[in-house]
Amino acid sequence: MANFYRDNEDIQFLLDHIDLAEIARLQEEDFAFAAEYECAPADAAEAVANYKLVLDAVGQLCGDFIAPRSEQIDQEGNILCEDGRVQYAKGIAECLDALAKADVMGFTLPHRFGGLNFPNLVYTVATEMVSRADAPLMNIFGLQGIAETINAFASDDIKADYLPRFAAGEVTGAMVLTEPDAGSDLQAVKVRAFQDDEGNWYLRGVKRFITNGCGEVLLVMARSEPDRSGGLGLSLFVCDRGPTVHVRRLEDKLGIHGSPTCELFFDNTPCRLIGERQRGLVTYVMALMNGARIGIAAQSMGIAEAAYRVARDYAASREQFGGPIERLPAVRDMVIEMKLAIEAGRALLYETCRAVDTELGTLKRMERGGFDKAEAKELKDRSRKSKRLTTMLTPMSKYYCSEMCNRVAYDAIQVLGGSGYMKDYPCERYARDARITTIYEGTSQLQVVAAVRGVCGGTVQKYLADLAGRPYDPAIADLLEVLAEGTAHLDRAIAFVKEAGVDYMDLYGRDLVDMAIDLIIGYLFCDQASTKVARPVPVAGSGDGGKTISMKQRKAMVARRFITHNRPRIAAMAERICGGDKSTFREYEILAGPVPQEV
Repeated sequence: MANFYRDNEDIQFLLDHIDLAEIARLQEEDFAFAAEYECAPADAAEAVANYKLVLDAVGQLCGDFIAPRSEQIDQEGNILCEDGRVQYAKGIAECLDALAKADVMGFTLPHRFGGLNFPNLVYTVATEMVSRADAPLMNIFGLQGIAETINAFASDDIKADYLPRFAAGEVTGAMVLTEPDAGSDLQAVKVRAFQDDEGNWYLRGVKRFITNGCGEVLLVMARSEPDRSGGLGLSLFVCDRGPTVHVRRLEDKLGIHGSPTCELFFDNTPCRLIGERQRGLVTYVMALMNGARIGIAAQSMGIAEAAYRVARDYAASREQFGGPIERLPAVRDMVIEMKLAIEAGRALLYETCRAVDTELGTLKRMERGGFDKAEAKELKDRSRKSKRLTTMLTPMSKYYCSEMCNRVAYDAIQVLGGSGYMKDYPCERYARDARITTIYEGTSQLQVVAAVRGVCGGTVQKYLADLAGRPYDPAIADLLEVLAEGTAHLDRAIAFVKEAGVDYMDLYGRDLVDMAIDLIIGYLFCDQASTKVARPVPVAGSGDGGKTISMKQRKAMVARRFITHNRPRIAAMAERICGGDKSTFREYEILAGPVPQEV
């Protein structure tokens, strides 16, 4: 019996370490729903217990039911039938049915629509486990953000029509944004939304690279103002899959074969406006994409965890040169780096989710009203601070976790050597599935562009100051000094970049964001090493009943390795930024060479 929640000590530790009770209080609006809904918790203890019970059930489902089907799902893929229907891989259909029966297809939806009303943090943990079991399935399970967007911005009539069906698992959805000539540049969207004489809306045009475009409910961004170019001409619409929505083709992809990626043609498709006209991109889609980016970060975590576990087991069992290959320093170091990179990504991602839940919970409190002037000011300040933080941390998490996922998947193949390249082991599948994570929902380069504004705009400096001011165990005081030194390097680099201009900031954005992320994770590891959670962990190789150490002790070791190893890297990046090299601008044609031509 496999359980992807119970077998992951780090997830369990973080859920104990993070203040879930406060998150629950915000999410449940001071537990005001308990009187009306039987399933709503009456207090923080009940809420946290519910979170863990559901995660335990999802972990069991992932280990026992979903993961055993993943290989067949990858081999089978999806089929575009002659009648235009898309037939899921058998395993995908079975897993979606199992998830619906487990009542987890409305993870974050309110109680009144039949949802669990869980915070984003808990949903992210579930998404990570589902991704570890089968990354393509997550692309459908993770599209619950479509229901969240409807809940946040649609009219009450639209909510009543769609959200109970989402919560019951009766429908799946799709984000229908990308077009052949509008990929990352969504302001260039051309699909037309128009009204008839009675004010009814319709859609016409082509969308491409649409994950689960065969879903029953489609959120479509379209140009509602034909006389306005750019983002202000766009609105968001919802429509049902029907006879006027044609799946023209399924993409033949490198990985995530179980997730159908569709090209769609809307042939005067009836639709309904979400929220207000002209806010489709600026307000609604950006909110939708921020949630999706956290989802891809969680997917990345799941793939990396799966790949690491295969490599760790192989390194311990593969005999070469008179013993297991994990005795070799190069292999041993690689395995450690994989494990620490995963824990680093998880620390950053879960901190991002905590910030998101704080922001959303604060907004709910402000909407309820009934507070005095002092509390109103405190709530407004907290809301503004949380929004700045989540705006920076969300692209950081997507960038860091997806890049980390690709490194871990690559290194897992390397640990297995020739066997890793063969289909006898799942490592090659993990590597294929990992590759898309740095691309969809915004490439790594776009995440850097988004995050670097927070780095150079003061958000990261305020956040690092907050982190530095937390109480820490005196035993790691020397690590805090190293982080302070790194922060000084970052400050120096930011000051240089501000003098050099915006183009220079974008040129060295990756170094700036990498420095900031390394420092943030360093502080998060120090915080974990100062934990009051008493959770023992077994020492590798000790077996049942063998030696254990406390998670506090282990996290102190993790913090020390991570911070000391990154110390010279941070200094080197600062030196590179402050070096002032602009050859990318001045000498591009010479250094890149001419565009290749056939002779």
